[in-house]
Amino acid sequence: MKMEIVISLLAVVILAGCQAGPSGQTGGKTSEEYASVRQVESGKPVHVMLTSYSTTLRANGADQTMMRLTVADSLGREILSAKDTIRITIDGEGTMTDLRGKPLEITADTAGRTTAQFILKGGEAAFYFVTGTTPGKVKVEASSGKLWPGSHELHTLPGDFLMMTPDESQLPRTTKPIDRMIGADISWLPEMEDQGRKLFDNGVEKDGILLLRDHGFNTVRLRIFVNPGNEKGYSPGKGYCGLSHTLAMAKRVKEAGMELLLNFHYSDYWADPQQQNKPQAWASGNFGALKDSLAVHTARVLLALKLQGTMPAMVQVGNEINHGMLWPDGHIGNPDNLAALLRAGVEAVESVDPAIPVMMHIALGGQHDESVFWLDNMIARGVRFDIIGLSYYPRWHGTLDDLKANLLALAERYHKPLNVVEYSWYKKEIHDIVFSLPGDMGKGTCIWEPFRWGETTTSRQGEVNDLLRIYNDIAARYLTP
Repeated sequence: MKMEIVISLLAVVILAGCQAGPSGQTGGKTSEEYASVRQVESGKPVHVMLTSYSTTLRANGADQTMMRLTVADSLGREILSAKDTIRITIDGEGTMTDLRGKPLEITADTAGRTTAQFILKGGEAAFYFVTGTTPGKVKVEASSGKLWPGSHELHTLPGDFLMMTPDESQLPRTTKPIDRMIGADISWLPEMEDQGRKLFDNGVEKDGILLLRDHGFNTVRLRIFVNPGNEKGYSPGKGYCGLSHTLAMAKRVKEAGMELLLNFHYSDYWADPQQQNKPQAWASGNFGALKDSLAVHTARVLLALKLQGTMPAMVQVGNEINHGMLWPDGHIGNPDNLAALLRAGVEAVESVDPAIPVMMHIALGGQHDESVFWLDNMIARGVRFDIIGLSYYPRWHGTLDDLKANLLALAERYHKPLNVVEYSWYKKEIHDIVFSLPGDMGKGTCIWEPFRWGETTTSRQGEVNDLLRIYNDIAARYLTP
């Protein structure tokens, strides 16, 4: 066992006058329009909230991101009176400074990880994480006793990463018609039904798709894996969220009079910022073969949907791809490869139906600097698309005010409409933010798995609760002509 090296046990950092804003790394105080919704003066803490205002950084020994610490109650509200001690553990290369750039005194634990402790004041604290010089992944965890910890995985890129910025000719306004959307990803529904799960509205059993439709939803989002039925796939032997299940669900969606948003996970398993692994069948080829496989798969799925008369109203080329896709070839650290894969996917969609709007989906609801980093570098490398999709979960993506500031700034910078295509909490507020964007640039939302995950819209017994009923009011306000 290694002897713990103790340099200093305590580093106290107080966040004062430097609120995390639309540029969380570079400062800038934003409004606190939604403070009364997301904060409470006192309460019982349940989990630690850690927000990193960028999760993609250059390993040049100087790049940095601000990290904000709070604790929250069971409803996810920050507790303003909290004075908890928070322990930060960094597994990987990097260090910490205070908000003035002064290096913090830190410790190393028995595993060699960098640690420091912070005491919340006014319910919050903050610091900067500063990169080392070796590219890779860094896990930052914030813990406090028995509270549910918060964490982020940071991806640090080569220090000579070529930053590119699009010119005006690469920033055309979207001209494809895009209707307003109140949607839900219910890809788990066939599994739930096969397990005997039932859904009820005032005691009356009802199909999940019709249940959503009758409470104001107009769109269903479905994820599709490449071969989820293989032994290391998402659904070994059963193939949930594969082509056959997607075709069957698409028929049900269209029969209900709703629209379909198709979400390509270019993997046999989950694809998100922590994992974007190649499908087993694509793993052994060279990059050219990988790009061709992506294009063929995309077109094949869309042609199958077209043949049965269930074309999607919108297509996502990738899911939460701010760290890239089809690793390692398409990791964000290989931006030319990533852009080539995305171009192949977009072109495949257009080969089947050039009128379908294409979405780029990044999990960066409140992280403006990183949103700009990703979008600039992809657009400048020739990636064309029609709408920006964002995930917003307050545990990882900042405050509601961060979300609003980011959406406003992105709409102005890129002339593209926006959709909060994954969320769960703050249902009313997210719709208010999205649909209040100037110029009708906010085109809607998709809640993620509302029957099963997060702040669910049904009870454990499957009965509709008030969190679903509020969508009738939301739809009446924002979808009614």
